[in-house]
Amino acid sequence: MIFTVDVGNTNIVIGVFDNEEKLVFSARLATQSTKTADEYAIDFKNILGLYNVPVDCFDGAIISTVVPPLMPVLKDAIKKLLKCKVLVVSSGIKTGLNIKIDDPAILGADLVCGAVGAMAKYPLPLIIFDMGTATTISAIDRNGCFLGGTIFPGVKVSLRALSSVAAQLPDINTELNGMSVIGKNSIDSMKSGIVFGTASMIDGMIERYKAELGDDATVIATGGIAPSIVMHCKSDIIVDENLLTDGLLIIYKKNT
Repeated sequence: MIFTVDVGNTNIVIGVFDNEEKLVFSARLATQSTKTADEYAIDFKNILGLYNVPVDCFDGAIISTVVPPLMPVLKDAIKKLLKCKVLVVSSGIKTGLNIKIDDPAILGADLVCGAVGAMAKYPLPLIIFDMGTATTISAIDRNGCFLGGTIFPGVKVSLRALSSVAAQLPDINTELNGMSVIGKNSIDSMKSGIVFGTASMIDGMIERYKAELGDDATVIATGGIAPSIVMHCKSDIIVDENLLTDGLLIIYKKNT
């Protein structure tokens, strides 16, 4: 079995693949930079136990992170618990991705994994939205070249920023509960702005990206908040919550 770990600024997504490369389960836990290797080893053991997966059946593991200080901690935790080889997605690893940005070495591991996963599953060209702490857009042309992308604040970051500087605006969730685009109070107006506003932005950026990549571009969205936003978009968007996890497995296979 293969153990995959995708570390974001907010959540860590764990994936477990069986010997037939099928996803057994995926799970999330909070990203906490202050935790020790032993604490993360306990977290991983508890999650594996929850899904009745023994710790002694793993052939290898792979980690992708956008939180560099956690890399040695998580690598140590996995070695202690699973006692298997651990790969790290970094500039020296084989990905099969032809990166055309100014400095390919600085491309985030999350964007690399998402691109690798998308290229293996969907027709080119590709527009990939990853909606986490930041919302990113990645562009892959019909020749499989990673051209670059866009970065802007994520949904929850935007909400927290708004609440922190506007004394009369509370911190809210993004559940719409059937409300219309025209809010009748502050909370509904904020929800309208963040949900419908983000959905409209996504639609607008898709139009602009397709103008450069081609109208036949496949659009994929991933990340924890993606389903609740994409359902309000007018564009044809595939929601793939396991995109980065699948990309990690592919990268692991290319390097073993």
